[in-house]
Amino acid sequence: MTWWRRSSRTAPAAEVAVQTEAANDGAPALPAADGAERLLRRLEWTVIRRLDGLLQGDYRTLMRGTGLDLADLREYQLHDDVRHIDWNVTARQQVPHVRVFTEDREMAAWFVLDLSRSVDFGSGTRAKRDISAGFVGVLARLLTRHGNRVGALVYGHSLEAVLPPRSGRAHVLRLLHLMGRRAPEDKRAAKAGPAAAGMTKLADLLDAAAALMPRRSTVFVVSDFLSEPGWEKPLGRLAQRHEVVAVRLFDPLELDLPDLGLVPLTDAETGEQLWVDTHDAGFRRRFARLAADRETALREALARAGVDALELSTEDDLVQAIVRFSDLRKRRVRTGRSGPATLPAGAPS
Repeated sequence: MTWWRRSSRTAPAAEVAVQTEAANDGAPALPAADGAERLLRRLEWTVIRRLDGLLQGDYRTLMRGTGLDLADLREYQLHDDVRHIDWNVTARQQVPHVRVFTEDREMAAWFVLDLSRSVDFGSGTRAKRDISAGFVGVLARLLTRHGNRVGALVYGHSLEAVLPPRSGRAHVLRLLHLMGRRAPEDKRAAKAGPAAAGMTKLADLLDAAAALMPRRSTVFVVSDFLSEPGWEKPLGRLAQRHEVVAVRLFDPLELDLPDLGLVPLTDAETGEQLWVDTHDAGFRRRFARLAADRETALREALARAGVDALELSTEDDLVQAIVRFSDLRKRRVRTGRSGPATLPAGAPS
């Protein structure tokens, strides 16, 4: 019996390894796992069909390409790529000017995926991992339907898989299957206890991304950014060469605790558990203040790195979130503004 028919059991590690190697070596696509097929089919019916009628202009909404056709000249602005400065015009006008290029119809996009244990958290019906899979599935399918290529770097306890950029529905299925099969591994690691766990090192993932992407691409860093410090500079270096979008995942309960009485809180990264009294109004206020301070610091760090940010809540409607972000990118291309922007969850388009 072949591994993809056993929907009720986890695929053996050896067979999973064979699939990953086949993907990297350019072998024909293996049949996708049932879970990935069901997820993509659901996204195609519930999300992508709705987006088809809302997104107008596939190549001038979500991202810009790296075409060579000169479209316009304008004054240099903060965060512009200095390689696009037109020195002849700058010398004549005595003001720095940059070239604006027509977008390519074919481009490469990379998903830098943080699938560490903290993304398993969700206070409602969906966890951050579910939102991540939905976002990646929708974007990857929208891009590959028009011949664009998508690739991925998957981080769990370390950089565990690299999926080279390719196009096609089978490739999107392979990507979703690669994301989905991490869940059982994380549960086994959690049972091993705090000693076997450790904080996410997002800096390592970003450094690996910079080393593995030889050509300028659009890069989506999908993470909850619960990590050891030090990821800001690697993110900034990545943004100097690529067009980077930080897709920040969060759950409302991480920002504001309700009155639930005495409850155990577990650190998803280290496994450490602590009992807290959420009935204490003073404790809830302190928690909300610390969460707000972290939100401010995170947004400032993303702005300093020069990246756009899309915030996705576990309570968000994925269609509206992508449409809002698309409208923001379209306005920026039309006005020529190039500074980083953060689009909070639920922000109006």
